[in-house]
Amino acid sequence: MIKTLIFDFGDVFINLDKEGAMANALDLFKVNELPEELIAINALYEQGLLSTEEFLEFYCINFPELSKDEIIDAWNYILCDFPVRRLEFIQQLAKDNVYQLILLSNTNALHIECIQKHISFFEDFKACFNKFYLSHEVMMRKPDAAIFEFVLSENNLKPEECLFIDDTTENTEAAKALGFNVWNNNPKSEDIIDLFSHKKELF
Repeated sequence: MIKTLIFDFGDVFINLDKEGAMANALDLFKVNELPEELIAINALYEQGLLSTEEFLEFYCINFPELSKDEIIDAWNYILCDFPVRRLEFIQQLAKDNVYQLILLSNTNALHIECIQKHISFFEDFKACFNKFYLSHEVMMRKPDAAIFEFVLSENNLKPEECLFIDDTTENTEAAKALGFNVWNNNPKSEDIIDLFSHKKELF
């Protein structure tokens, strides 16, 4: 029996342009692929192990031809729209109060700052959840088992009573290995508002 719904944020609620953001970054930084060093720095920032100032300083030093604003714009390029229907879906779930609602997202301070600035209902969205975990705040990120174990421990949950929804296969596979029920949603063809029809066998 499912008692807790654990949601990713990007490409579950807010739409992302991952392909466009990558193409934009490669063009801006004039590289054919992101160097391992950049990937590592990005992961550290997402885990809150680098401050925004340190993160931007790294990019400014390595790409001195770019302004800080250009770097921030490139970093936030991935963020798209947040359809209101998805806000209404989670608001109804919160109102019904049948399931414990948890958000578990790999994200960072710059993205959240941008979302707060451009998504007028972000605080209303956040208020729907019993717990709202962002990787840069808890200093852990998916798909590491530690972040899933943290959520279980913090909320006294049993994985078999949880459904974890995420668009990234690596994340859902990690959760599944720990005993979670999972939905690896496809953002191009599936919508979170159809959760109960897509996963009807669990409810």
